[in-house]
Amino acid sequence: MRKKESDKLISNILQEWYECHRRILPWRDSKDPYVVWVSEVILQQTRVSQGYDYFLRFMEKFPDIKSLARAQEDDVLKAWQGLGYYSRARNLHAAARQVMEKFDGVFPSSHNDILLLKGVGEYTAAAVASIVFGLPYPVVDGNVYRVLSRLFAIEEPIDSTSGKKLFTETATSILDQQDPGNHNQAIMELGALICTPRLPKCQDCPLQSVCLAFERKNMSDFPVKKGKTIPKIRYFNYFHIEQNGYTYIQKREHPDIWKNLYEFPLIETEKQSDLFMLQDHPGLSTLFQAADEIFLQHKLRLRHVLSHQIILADFYRVEFSKQEMSGLEKKFIKIPATSISEYPVSRLIHKYLETIYR
Repeated sequence: MRKKESDKLISNILQEWYECHRRILPWRDSKDPYVVWVSEVILQQTRVSQGYDYFLRFMEKFPDIKSLARAQEDDVLKAWQGLGYYSRARNLHAAARQVMEKFDGVFPSSHNDILLLKGVGEYTAAAVASIVFGLPYPVVDGNVYRVLSRLFAIEEPIDSTSGKKLFTETATSILDQQDPGNHNQAIMELGALICTPRLPKCQDCPLQSVCLAFERKNMSDFPVKKGKTIPKIRYFNYFHIEQNGYTYIQKREHPDIWKNLYEFPLIETEKQSDLFMLQDHPGLSTLFQAADEIFLQHKLRLRHVLSHQIILADFYRVEFSKQEMSGLEKKFIKIPATSISEYPVSRLIHKYLETIYR
């Protein structure tokens, strides 16, 4: 059993280090819950170097919770385009409307009320509650898991129920009850800058003298995981139609990746297909049943990696023997080809457009 004195020492060392070495970031030291909330959501699954500019652009477009709540979802998704994990943007938008409707436009100040917001879990609630309102809730994210597992040589897997409970208890035990926000930011910063996944900078770590993993020289053994999820491979075939200055897109409305983003007409196949295989695929005639004759040209093949999926995508340029294809307008959204940049699309579609039009 660790002594409270040693836990307090750890927190003091962390905060002293943080005061000298923390990065200057636009959301740091803010006591506006909206600012802290948006920054924390953006930085989930996103490196600071990538999220920095997105945060600035997002705040410029939606400077307060009222403007975000009033926005159209397409505008929110467009501002988010390229960050991935688009459910974060949809949840932010929905939660902003919750705040306006259920909390009279005032961001809730209690941990339990923050947890009621759409998409807000224990980590985000603890971050906002501690940083903004000084409430003693520990944050436990990937950086914190790594720091704590090495510091105390915790062999319990971080992706197990018992492991999550143990890490939350450990994080709580060393939390500075008087200044939880500063403590939480300090331990996350240490994980991001010093206690990195590969090649940790142990020589620069202020906690080196009390770190069990450093003492045993087995830092790479932590954190422990039960097992790695094998990603699912999916095969997408996109059809980019350009007819008389127009193109056709559709909105992904079913519960799947990239919900509510726009894309070209799509056929998903069970295995990777080539041009000849596609021409015999029943889905092609279903998509373009109004056409007497279609001409397909393979333009690009892209591999796109998501957290639990790998998308292997082929893009085809489509031309028709007919000049007018009114049947397509019943299935897809007809837009000027030059206006596709106005619609929120996945990073995969964006990469294709960058390649074709650069």
